[in-house]
Amino acid sequence: MEFIDDLNPLVEVQPEATVSRTVMQVEGANVVLFSFDKGQELSEHTAAMPVLVQCLEGHLKVTGGGKTVDLVPGGILHFPTRLPHAVYAEEASKMMLIMMRH
Repeated sequence: MEFIDDLNPLVEVQPEATVSRTVMQVEGANVVLFSFDKGQELSEHTAAMPVLVQCLEGHLKVTGGGKTVDLVPGGILHFPTRLPHAVYAEEASKMMLIMMRH
């Protein structure tokens, strides 16, 4: 069993930057935390595996599959393998990405 009691302090927002940190690698999944300063983004890209994205703090605009959603704490998204998607920080934000291996 792997356990993290609080994800938020494991990644900090850096001025004018996007930061990522892998915090867990377990059978079937990797967990990566991201922080974004306001206005930072991950430009359109794809993932080689299905992913889940959850906002931990802040406000993100996420685009994929021809849709754009506002992702705020409490929301979660799923992207299937190879779906082009992008993330934009409307404000300083933190998110958790779970990459699900087959």
